[in-house]
This record gives sequence, structure tokens and C-alpha cells, in this order.
Amino acid sequence: MSEQDVILTREGLEQLEQELEELRTVKRTEVKERLKEAIALGDLSENSEYDDAKNEQAFMEGRILELEKMIRNAKVIEDGVQQEGTITVGSLVTVKDIEFDEITEYRLVGTVEADPMNNRISNESPVGRALLGHKAGDIIDVEVPAGVIQLEIIEISKG
Repeated sequence: MSEQDVILTREGLEQLEQELEELRTVKRTEVKERLKEAIALGDLSENSEYDDAKNEQAFMEGRILELEKMIRNAKVIEDGVQQEGTITVGSLVTVKDIEFDEITEYRLVGTVEADPMNNRISNESPVGRALLGHKAGDIIDVEVPAGVIQLEIIEISKG
């Protein structure tokens, strides 16, 4: 099984590294203490505190492994605008929905960092895929679940 590159911005990599450090140091210690306290309560066969702590420990260790793998396979995108001014992962893009005359700003990121509620869209999403490689002034058609929308690319920057 080949391990796939994880496309990240520098900021995204730093966030993953911080989360991993937090889990390894603070959270592991907290769960270890919870386990000690639960074991001290006695009979482990009917000890829900012990079961909860073991489940939390398993989840946390799984997340640590997942983060380690993502960081190991990270491909950091340093520059969101290539020299020719085309949109790449990391770009901050201002677009105008032609039909509704609405302007929106998106940060194009890898799937790990995607957060649509904060306008951080994945390079694998329909809008993200459609934006890649285009320049300011381009008008693109984007297939979305509701149909096809037209977007005009107003501005591209590193953000």
C-alpha cells in the first residue's frame, strides 16, 4: 500500500504538529491519570470509568498515529501564487458568482485543512478543482450538486 502525499500549507502543518504535541504530552498524561483513578475504584469488569478511559486512550493513540502519518507524508505548499499568477493550493482567491452578483473569498487548501464554514476549500472540491490553474479575469463553469455556476476570478493572492 503506497502512502499518499498530504497537501498542506505551512500553517496547516504547524497546526497538525501542535495537535500532535498536545496529544503526546498533555492528553496522554491526563488519560494515564484517569486510568489510574479508575483502576483504584476496583472491579474492572463493571467499571464504566475504566472503560471510558480505555476508549479515550484508544481513540487518542489512533489520532496520534494518524497525525504522525500525515506529517510524515506532508507536502508543504509554500507559495499560493505561481509566477504566472495562476491559482494553486495555498492561494487566496476572490471570486464573483455571476448569477447572484455575490463576491466570496476562498483559501484553496489540501483536504486535511478544508473548512468550508471558514471559506477554506479543498483542492479536491468541485469549486477548488475548477479554480486550479486559472488566472484573475477568467470566468469558469463549476459543476456543483445544484447544477452549474459561473464564477469570475477577481483577484489571486498569497493571503
